[in-house]
Amino acid sequence: MVAPPPPLEFTPVRALVVLPTYNEAANIEEVLRRLHSASPGAQVLVVDDSSPDGTADVAEQVGEELGVVEVLRRPAKSGLGSAYRDGFKQGLINGFDVMVEMDSDLSHDPAVLPSLLAAVEEGADLAIGSRYVPGGSIPDWSWYRRALSRWGNRYAAFVLGIQVADATSGFRAYRSQALAEIDFHTVRADGYGFQIEMAHRVIATGGSVTEIPISFTDRIRGTSKMSSWIVVEALVLVTWWGVRDRVLRFRR
Repeated sequence: MVAPPPPLEFTPVRALVVLPTYNEAANIEEVLRRLHSASPGAQVLVVDDSSPDGTADVAEQVGEELGVVEVLRRPAKSGLGSAYRDGFKQGLINGFDVMVEMDSDLSHDPAVLPSLLAAVEEGADLAIGSRYVPGGSIPDWSWYRRALSRWGNRYAAFVLGIQVADATSGFRAYRSQALAEIDFHTVRADGYGFQIEMAHRVIATGGSVTEIPISFTDRIRGTSKMSSWIVVEALVLVTWWGVRDRVLRFRR
């Protein structure tokens, strides 16, 4: 009698969720618990910029209970892009397969995390939680904010030649190999500009992008860290990148 073949070994994807925080003590516990409920196997790295409201302390207390949370305390407020660069660096050093970006103010629903991870497992180099694909929505925004965001994304897609409906979304998952190939540590933009440039670089290196519909809701506790300067920075940078790319193509 022929013995049956040994069962195939299944190695689960190791995912790291990077959560930049500054004065999010009112939200961080709920975010961490909902993340753990949605994806118990995911690790979380809270990157806190010395929040005066004690966000890091709350995160550490929850982490002692859940066992999947670490806190990186930074000496001063250094920006969103910088927080993600530090988090990604830690993730690559520790051998994580997937790195996730997510806001810590509950505007991103942790229940969507498994869908983003599944998209990367199925082959995407970048899975974006998108407000502007069928099924996506922004229920709390005024028509003006919705129009500004939508047309800003369309402008970025046109100028950069990328087929991404929501390049400014901050809820996304990267394959670690793709991150390692795009020199993410050289990305200096912040906020929307950071998200657009990261997507642009993934595509420029031949990476594939998948968009998963999400519902984006405004925070109900705390204050937003976004400013008009971040919007202006993104528009200026997108225009510059578009001009640069065209000049480089012409020279070739």
